Amino acid sequence: MKVGPDITRIAALLGDPARANMLSALMGGQALTAGELAREAGVTPQTASAHLAKLEAGGLLTRRHQGRHNYFVLASLDVAEVMEQLAILAGRAGHMRTRPGPKDPALRRARVCYDHLAGDAGVAMLDALVAQGRIAEHAGSLVLTDTGRAFARDFGAAWEETGRRPLCKACLDWSVRRSHLAGVLGAALLARIYALGWARRVDGTRVVAFSAPGLLAFERTFGPIAPDVPAAAARASPR
Repeated sequence: MKVGPDITRIAALLGDPARANMLSALMGGQALTAGELAREAGVTPQTASAHLAKLEAGGLLTRRHQGRHNYFVLASLDVAEVMEQLAILAGRAGHMRTRPGPKDPALRRARVCYDHLAGDAGVAMLDALVAQGRIAEHAGSLVLTDTGRAFARDFGAAWEETGRRPLCKACLDWSVRRSHLAGVLGAALLARIYALGWARRVDGTRVVAFSAPGLLAFERTFGPIAPDVPAAAARASPR
């Protein structure tokens, strides 16, 4: 008898296009209703309910009750990370959508990856933090330096270290195929960018849109946002 984790059940849940679209829609960390997820998946409400029940039973989604509505969120950050890694694997294998949507360029430039900044902007931010000595790479992991703590404090980023989640973590970006900053610090920096009014989340999408003044402020702090941001060797999340 074989022992250990059974990946086939998770693979089967992720392998259905409708369910994959639902999970992708939740990658921004927001809660969506069954009706909203049905539209994302392109299925009827009844079919969506069956898919959601399977995802919930499989431990990939969590249901939240609020008033008369049920909302669904990803069960954990682990699910978001698996989806991001699968997107990278699909791209490397050449399994690309044949009809990219109009939001694709904006998603590649700046988007939410669960609760932190991804895309060209996210990669540029991590590159700058490393180049400025605010984050150091040590034994395959990212470490916030004393200089980095001082910067984060002055920048106004606040967080609580509980030990349940890494403070700094490299997350391999599916569109850039280099790493952006995840972890508690990544979430805190994005929250502060929102609070400063530099950028906002575009309703109903994962796109992070910078205002003109916000973009200038971001680039003064972290450097230019560009697909070909120069950096040292690519960084991948330790697995």
